[in-house]
Amino acid sequence: AGFLMKKELDYFAKALESPQRPFLAILGGAKISDKIQLIDNLLDKVNTLIIGGGMAFTFKKVLNDMPIGSSLFDEAGSKNVKNLMEKAKKNNVKVVLPVDFVTGDKFSKDAESGYATDDKGIPDGWMGLDCGEKSSALFKEAV
Repeated sequence: AGFLMKKELDYFAKALESPQRPFLAILGGAKISDKIQLIDNLLDKVNTLIIGGGMAFTFKKVLNDMPIGSSLFDEAGSKNVKNLMEKAKKNNVKVVLPVDFVTGDKFSKDAESGYATDDKGIPDGWMGLDCGEKSSALFKEAV
């Protein structure tokens, strides 16, 4: 590893060992199953955890039975969502999830775009591509 990578790893180690409070983490990406250990460890350290990206759809489907259309869904990771949320509650960690979504009929630059909310969910044949304005405001408030 190079000097810059060592410096970054040292910084992250210090931040995780003795974080300044309040301590917030933002996670994204597609698969919860790849990040189970990270999320579990963070729930022992953070005050607030923002979950966005593709993994948010797995959380929304499991926790709220929200229709997610053809959005990313991590079957393996879905088995851990409730346990992670129970740990968050036990540790008094505020978990912030998106509440609205920019949607598309495909993952392409020429996709038809749309908008979906928590209460109606994402229709079949559509996928969540990004968080919407209400979610952005929610995330901004948390930060």
